[in-house]
Amino acid sequence: MNQPSNAVFMKIRELIGKITLQENISPIERNKVNGTFVIHIPNPLASYYSRFTEVNRPNSIVLVTKKPVSFEKILRATKIINEENGLELNGAKCEVMIGRNNYTGIRIMGIDRYTNIHKVQTAYIDQGFECHRNVKINKGTDALIRVNKFFNIIDIEDKIYQSPNNKDRYYFEVPRLMTWEEFREMTFDIKNNISVTNYDIAKGILYENEGITDVLRVLKPNITVDMVRQIREKYLEKLL
Repeated sequence: MNQPSNAVFMKIRELIGKITLQENISPIERNKVNGTFVIHIPNPLASYYSRFTEVNRPNSIVLVTKKPVSFEKILRATKIINEENGLELNGAKCEVMIGRNNYTGIRIMGIDRYTNIHKVQTAYIDQGFECHRNVKINKGTDALIRVNKFFNIIDIEDKIYQSPNNKDRYYFEVPRLMTWEEFREMTFDIKNNISVTNYDIAKGILYENEGITDVLRVLKPNITVDMVRQIREKYLEKLL
């Protein structure tokens, strides 16, 4: 079964959930408010996508806050900032775990240039957010990141979904919760025993009326539904 050619015309569902991923983050050292802690989360497929754009833009920025802030406050502030500045920012609640240190903040996507980070950060400060003092980290620091966010998905087939905004991003359901360590070990084993290569995968949950649905997010350039099925089957073999 191939991906439906009319996928863009299929019903888009909007859900709230969380995504957990492990990435090598880097500090933003310029174009920010002095003395504050700002993190860049790279696109896991940056080397592929960068071939198709000449604009050097940040993928995902975390404005680390002094205290935890609610998802509601972030959404309200982001809406005001977008309306007042003609922007299309996507703001979400975020936790970043670096070693034994946990930080919270605002994950922002949609900043078109690094030089605009200061402007966006100032706008959030004007909305009442307090910034965390600067923390020195190295470029490429390993971190575990958890983001509360909205998910837009299209039902492709039973328990497999696609992002309407990115044809290379899919989600598929798994039957139970995995700890991060279990997920990491399972993923390492599967990636060494499958014909599908060079994909990025993350762990997530979706909140629905029926309760919580555990999902995995898979990202790969030019990925097909058949590839997603193969990856999902490998996880099901271990989880069922």
